[in-house]
Amino acid sequence: MRIIACILLLTLVSSAFSQTPDRPKLVVGIVVDQMCYDYLYRFYDRFGKDGFRKLMERGTNCRNTQYNYVPTYTGPGHASVYTGTTPTNHGIVANEWYDRSTGKLMNCVEDSTVLPVGAAESPYGFCSPKNLLANTITDQLKLVSPQSKVISVSIKDRGAILPGGHLSDGSYWFDFQSGQFISSTFYMNQLPDWMQTFNKSAYPAGYMTQVWNTLYPVSSYQNPDDTPYEKVMPGKTAPVFPYDLKAISGDEPNYALFTYTPFANTVLTDLALSALKNEQLGQDEVCDMLCISFSTPDIAGHAFGPYSVEMEDMYLRLDREIARLLKELEKQVGKNDFVLFLTADHAVVPVPKFLTDHQLPGGYVYLSEPMKRLDSLVTAKFGVPLILTEENNNIYLDHAIIRSEGLDKREVEDFIVREIRSWPGIKYAYTSEELAGPELFYDWHQMVKIGYMPARSGDVVFLLEPGFLPKGKESETSHQGTSHGSSFNYDTHVPLLWFGKGIERQEIFEHVNITDITATLTHMLNLAKPNATTGTPILRLINAYH
Repeated sequence: MRIIACILLLTLVSSAFSQTPDRPKLVVGIVVDQMCYDYLYRFYDRFGKDGFRKLMERGTNCRNTQYNYVPTYTGPGHASVYTGTTPTNHGIVANEWYDRSTGKLMNCVEDSTVLPVGAAESPYGFCSPKNLLANTITDQLKLVSPQSKVISVSIKDRGAILPGGHLSDGSYWFDFQSGQFISSTFYMNQLPDWMQTFNKSAYPAGYMTQVWNTLYPVSSYQNPDDTPYEKVMPGKTAPVFPYDLKAISGDEPNYALFTYTPFANTVLTDLALSALKNEQLGQDEVCDMLCISFSTPDIAGHAFGPYSVEMEDMYLRLDREIARLLKELEKQVGKNDFVLFLTADHAVVPVPKFLTDHQLPGGYVYLSEPMKRLDSLVTAKFGVPLILTEENNNIYLDHAIIRSEGLDKREVEDFIVREIRSWPGIKYAYTSEELAGPELFYDWHQMVKIGYMPARSGDVVFLLEPGFLPKGKESETSHQGTSHGSSFNYDTHVPLLWFGKGIERQEIFEHVNITDITATLTHMLNLAKPNATTGTPILRLINAYH
């Protein structure tokens, strides 16, 4: 009787939820991996009228959206967008962190208890949201409305898994080995028929015979094609167009190279549209969610940097994918039946060598030698080696030795912090006690604090000066390409566009935190906030929503 009563209750709750007024049939969340805010305006004149410009001109543009924590990486970014909180609560403190229990690095979506689905021999399928310690907006939707569907797709595993949350009906990511999209047994035992059909189409293999060239004459782009700031792809002698994938890949398709090209964005859009159709998303009165993460801009962005022809062409082509997606959403779901938001998981610092060559602040902190000296100084000071490793500007100490030797952990951390603060290019360093204590002064201090989790972060965390990147050793290629992860505006200021049902045409210049996205969606969907959400709704957006 209790089981029957529970089923009836869930049915009634789902029925009531489906009848809630002013709720879209579908929410589409788009995260562009490594999108700088100014790309919307730098490339605006060459965007078509139906992609980014349509979102900017016919929807709500939150122009002052910021990440409010450190580190600004892909895993924490996706988790924060969809949980509405920061790493100190959701636990995704980096793309990977040092796991003290194993002495190895832990991928943020790694799960040895599951198996790959879709490619049995794949090393990329041992993944799930197990390490995500907070509920997502997608989880909250499924809790209230089990009939709702949640589908998430990406090239990267973390870009698919973290948005989909714990209750996803299907999260799919790219297998770099087979060139197919896979999942894991956390979600299912076999791929649905439509996904198997999609894989049989072998779109990535087909694109591996193609050539990536510029949409327009290369001389018409904003920057020169051949610069010393870009990495050279395998099989190439210079970082210049065209990129003949068959020629540079060789006899066997190198699917990693495929993910550097805008062809991967096209295939991901194809996959999203296939999911939209075959899962019948937005086709009834029960709200569904489709989460799309375009990983390729980040994969290529690390190699080429934000002031390259490659990245300009990447975004001009991505604009066409956004337009194609919008067209199909309006056709299949209806212009007034979906809400879409588009944001980024982080932005990126210009290549530091580019900055210094243009007389701007920046540079590199080469950590290999300073870390060796620090290890020697710590050993000499305390009589035993205490540093386990450095990862993501986090230094992990050996707690077991500190205890067995009767050492004062605070004294060890204070000593390390004093040494690190003397290194060139270091802005600040923090002990675990500082980060676990009360609110810190200055915005970037507080950002480190709310991005910190003692069980997964290091014992000492340090920040670099603006425009600086950490590297191992200086080499011929160490000045090529770039990265992200800091508390500075070039990493934290990202686009946030809203479009669709009930969304007003407006620009909002008030400060918005990335964690406010989920807090806003909860009111659009008439949901309670997910369990750990700390963001607040974007009032001008909600007040205008109808």
